[in-house]
Amino acid sequence: MFTGYSSQLIDTGSGRLHVRVGGQGPALLLLHGHPQTHVMWHRVAGTLAQRHTVVLIDLPGYGDSWRPPAGAEHVQHSKRRMAAEIATAMQLLGIGRYDVCAHDRGARVAHRLAMDAPAQVRRLMLLDIAPTLAMYEATTAEFARAYWHWFFLIQPAPLPERLIEQDPVFYLHAVMGRRHGGLAVFDPLALAEYERCLAVPGSATSICEDYRAAAGIDLVHDRLDLAEGRQLSQPVRVLWGRHGVVARCFDVLALWRERAPQVSGQALDCGHYIAEEAPAALLEEMYEFFKE
Repeated sequence: MFTGYSSQLIDTGSGRLHVRVGGQGPALLLLHGHPQTHVMWHRVAGTLAQRHTVVLIDLPGYGDSWRPPAGAEHVQHSKRRMAAEIATAMQLLGIGRYDVCAHDRGARVAHRLAMDAPAQVRRLMLLDIAPTLAMYEATTAEFARAYWHWFFLIQPAPLPERLIEQDPVFYLHAVMGRRHGGLAVFDPLALAEYERCLAVPGSATSICEDYRAAAGIDLVHDRLDLAEGRQLSQPVRVLWGRHGVVARCFDVLALWRERAPQVSGQALDCGHYIAEEAPAALLEEMYEFFKE
């Protein structure tokens, strides 16, 4: 699925991250969401490699990357810590400045990466999210029912972990299959890879810790940014699925314009999984936004 790409494990000092690199040209980092892996980019990675040096990384706790330990404050799974590991991996690859396109959980890591390491991130594209703090503060019954996993995964351990571990494929299908287009939008090989990685020991714990951090320490960091008047300094492009929950429940563009002075964006004719549902439209957006 990634012809021409090399694969390696990079030791960041905390653990090892699984990384694929391919292509040539300006560096472009791609980060995936939950409950997926870097494989979610398979429909765009080959084309992007014709214009960019593309770096695909499995987030800590996902794919074939290491599983950080759980903790009382969920610090190891905070977006700040995860972003720092991503930044370290890029530096170890010899890439000092790069563009970023990220989806779902990866987009939340990318938001923190761009805030904390502005000298490294040149331009930022975020797929189908609104700012984490804004989404929690504006939660409605409709959003809670549609994004039930947000509130299930943050329950105290070991309840959600044990339920997921009993049947990880069922959990994955329940999350991904209920969205626009169902499971039919995923390539069978990609879906099999998501299933394999979710069954890796420690995956359920990391997923839950990721979401617990998002409902706790990540909000502390986000509120501090707002209190100090810190905003994203990069040009930001936000895209969301017209048929997705985020589009129904939030004014995506308005919320991001509260976080950055240079924001543009629009809805695409798809659901949540933009890179797999609408790869041609996404490529067109990426060509325009990341052009030299």
